[in-house]
This record gives sequence, structure tokens and C-alpha cells, in this order.
Amino acid sequence: MAKSATERKREQRERDKLKAEERRARLLAYSLKVDVYQGTADHVERIKQVTGIDEVHDLLTRAIHNISRLDDDALLAFLAEP
Repeated sequence: MAKSATERKREQRERDKLKAEERRARLLAYSLKVDVYQGTADHVERIKQVTGIDEVHDLLTRAIHNISRLDDDALLAFLAEP
């Protein structure tokens, strides 16, 4: 018996969802859960406002990638400050 368009579409969505979940599982190194105190939250909010980056995870990802571009001495100096 032939499948209806609705059935085919539902099956396609299920396949796409599996592909997305499998892709995420392959790419994900680990999840990060962090307690953020008010002073740090204030700094994050200021950075979000200045940069226009709305999502904290996007902001953190960009910051980590950009910080990692520093040479070793600059990285040590950057992170030596509180």
C-alpha cells in the first residue's frame, strides 16, 4: 500500500531528527554547566550589549576561539589578570 504524503513527510522528519542528533553526538566534546555570580553576570551583560551578541553560549564560544589565537606569552598575560 502506498504511503500518503503526510506519512512520508513524518518519516523524513524522523530521519532528519536522527541525523541532527547523530551529528551533535559526534561533534559534542562535553557539556558545560557553570554557576555565574552577579559580578560576572554583569560583565557578560555588558559584553553582550557592546557586541550585540545575544546568546551567552555564542559569546563564550567566540571568546574562547579568539583568546586561543593569542601567542603563549600574550595568553599567559591575558589570563594572569583577575
